[in-house]
Amino acid sequence: MPKGPMARCINRHHILLMFFLTINLIYSWLFVSNKQYHNATAKYLNRSITILFWHWPYGIHYNLTGDVCLNDYGIPRCVLVDNRSLFENADLVVFHHDELRKQKVHLPVDHPRPASQRWVWLSLEALPNTANLKAFKNLFNLTMSYHPQADITVPYGKLIPKEKPIRDFVIPINKCHEACWVVSNYQKRHRRSAVFQELKKTLNVQVYGRFTRKPLSKEALLPTISRCYFYLAFENIESPHYITEKLWKNAFQSGTVPVVLGPPRKDYEAVAPPKSFIHVDDFNSTKDLAMYLRSLIKDPEKYNVYFTWRQNYTVKLYTDWRERLCNICPLYGRFPAQKIY
Repeated sequence: MPKGPMARCINRHHILLMFFLTINLIYSWLFVSNKQYHNATAKYLNRSITILFWHWPYGIHYNLTGDVCLNDYGIPRCVLVDNRSLFENADLVVFHHDELRKQKVHLPVDHPRPASQRWVWLSLEALPNTANLKAFKNLFNLTMSYHPQADITVPYGKLIPKEKPIRDFVIPINKCHEACWVVSNYQKRHRRSAVFQELKKTLNVQVYGRFTRKPLSKEALLPTISRCYFYLAFENIESPHYITEKLWKNAFQSGTVPVVLGPPRKDYEAVAPPKSFIHVDDFNSTKDLAMYLRSLIKDPEKYNVYFTWRQNYTVKLYTDWRERLCNICPLYGRFPAQKIY
């Protein structure tokens, strides 16, 4: 048995040999895993993905005749179905949370579930409003939400960059009201209600919606809001990344400047230019906010700065559930093989 320096040399040699063998095994495993991943991705890209919508949100049905994803949204090999008899053939089954929460619809837990099938939990409501989710433990593989950390992110809207800056947007010249707000769900406990009550002490705010028994039709909504310098894009709850159509449609598409209340400014800046909106939290008081808004009305040059972003972007709304579902297919090959919430 060697002793002394020779033994130490042999031991070092043995350790180095084991180290390089281990590294070689790790690289071999990574190569095989990576190859399997890309093979699986290629397989998914070369066949149709079938998405079963177990129930339509809020009972409003959409037509699925023909190749909807390809014809309407340019997404190939993506099949949408709502016939529950096709359950066993579906790659993904999507369940909208609101109907599950209200027990209007029940999960098919008594159906034989294919091993490769993924269940998707879908909700566009603010996370604090989704109630207790313990009943759904260990059932869902993917989440679909407005939140950027969801497996499938489906925002209410987004800004799309133009190919080149074009000044094609004209600020409506029919503005005759300082601010306006469309609200139906008015509750005193909401922070937005308190801000509104303070704001209207200084600013003239036109209020529409069921709250004031002055509802606006779809056709009248944007033309009415366009007559206001500012729109109160106030969310009913302050939750991270929860930015709804109040910003994208009511404010941006109507051609007015949104005054936002909801998640922090950084969440708005993650999806829109800093000078495209005015955040309530930027001011020490609601009165300071009101005075700033009024000063902008008196200074058209400063007011118009809040529209310069339109030279570089256009507004894209997501309102059709079919489009949201079709957008799952391009992501399919990226989903983890095993994931359970």
